[in-house]
Amino acid sequence: MQKKQLAVVVASLLSISSVQATTLYDQDGTKLDIYGRIAMGIAGGGPEFNSAGNKVDDGAEFIDVYSRLGFRMSHAVTSDLTALGHLEWRFTGDERNTDQGFNEIRQSYIGLSSKQYGTLLAGNFNSMYAQFVSLPFDVYQDRGLLFKSSGLQSWGDSIAYYTPELNGFTSFLQVKHYSERGLTASEQSSEGEVVAAQGGIRYQQGPFKVGFGAVENVVRGGSSGNGETLYGLIGAYSLSDQLSMRLGVETQDNSDTYGKGFETVGLGGTYSTGPWAFTADYYNVDRDEGEESNAWAAGAYYKVTSAFDVFVELADGDAPSMRKENTADRTYWLTGARYHF
Repeated sequence: MQKKQLAVVVASLLSISSVQATTLYDQDGTKLDIYGRIAMGIAGGGPEFNSAGNKVDDGAEFIDVYSRLGFRMSHAVTSDLTALGHLEWRFTGDERNTDQGFNEIRQSYIGLSSKQYGTLLAGNFNSMYAQFVSLPFDVYQDRGLLFKSSGLQSWGDSIAYYTPELNGFTSFLQVKHYSERGLTASEQSSEGEVVAAQGGIRYQQGPFKVGFGAVENVVRGGSSGNGETLYGLIGAYSLSDQLSMRLGVETQDNSDTYGKGFETVGLGGTYSTGPWAFTADYYNVDRDEGEESNAWAAGAYYKVTSAFDVFVELADGDAPSMRKENTADRTYWLTGARYHF
């Protein structure tokens, strides 16, 4: 199996984005594709105590595994310039939920793409850091990724630009705006109006790729934000047509007010053979305030057809904040199936 063929197999088994797509319209330079997946599973295990220290039920449950429906749109303005749009929803497919229906607009953005000058995006999209830096570790359907992912200072009110690939190098820049417009004094946050920037560079050549990125991890950016800059250096290398390895590190300084300083080192790999793919990852997390801990994840994936696959995943987050009276985390498990269209 050649490396390009291996990449297609692994992507179809492991990617969080659907690789299936059906073209609904393609004429006079305008193209509209529809894609999606329906994914169901049974999950159980995991921490017996929540972050507040209260005991929770960790029994088995039938769940939806991030089902989604999306459209990709493009129009050729010139031979070099293309206007594009992307719209994607998530929905809860394991139950009849008439109140929610589609429960999340995961992506909704427009942009311009030029082979010569690069790509400009505006709206709601995955973090550029996740796409160019932490992507090699993003191979699990649910838990298992400890490096920062697609929602990092992104998903809404964002503008991003990335360059064309030149001699293997691609650089990126993104800003997200947190507005206070229209809010009363009581509704405004203590941080006020905030702009969070992220940027970096990726190099890929043959079987090797590595990305470096920095993110202003502002407090408004969710639970990981502490006002300090987050840095990541993450890469992957294909040792053979079947085996690839990945290695990375993320670090963020401790804040005098919010804490949350840490250094995470991750090592993992993916092995593919025929319709099978296997993944395993190990993390060491050294927190500036709290215990040093270890985490691991593993998965097995079987491609039944080009549109249908089944999987089993295990993940032990081993987070000290989830312990109570020396009761260690229980391993989270998930097994399920996905249909792509």
